[in-house]
Amino acid sequence: MIIWVLYDIKNDGARNHVSKVCKQAGLYRVQYSCFLGSLNADEKDTLELQIEKVINEDTDKVYIFRMNKDQLNECSMLGQAFDESLVTDDVKALFF
Repeated sequence: MIIWVLYDIKNDGARNHVSKVCKQAGLYRVQYSCFLGSLNADEKDTLELQIEKVINEDTDKVYIFRMNKDQLNECSMLGQAFDESLVTDDVKALFF
């Protein structure tokens, strides 16, 4: 599934941590506080838990949206939008 992560986090350390875990999950930064990429359900749940540990629920805002490829294709992207070819909803698999 395609995942958008958007956040407004006051604490620099927490904000940097969320950015780091988004990158480690394989998401692409499309704006300073906005990431996009493909994750499976387990990866999404893990990411949510990692973020939940560091944010202040009284002051911070984090949004995680699911979307499929058709919905992404319907989005309007103006100006210097991200490279759409970097994001797919293809299933990632590793075979041994």
